[in-house]
Amino acid sequence: MKVRILVSFKESVLDPQGQTVKNALLTLGYHFIKDVRQGKVFEIEIDGISDAQARRVIPEISDKVLANPIIEKFTWQILKEEKKG
Repeated sequence: MKVRILVSFKESVLDPQGQTVKNALLTLGYHFIKDVRQGKVFEIEIDGISDAQARRVIPEISDKVLANPIIEKFTWQILKEEKKG
């Protein structure tokens, strides 16, 4: 199973990179842009545990290793398997 975890700054934390991208987009004429927040995406492939176990351990991994809980928040989802052929 694959899990995608999105980590971004909390709303109360200044995001200078996001502001730089926003300013660049506005300069290019995209005046409908209200805000830009940058973040990180992790895709983790796991095996040998149940969905229930994954649902318990993924938040723990995210909180302990992938995100700094003081300034960052995270969301995650289990990705559906793509069928090939």
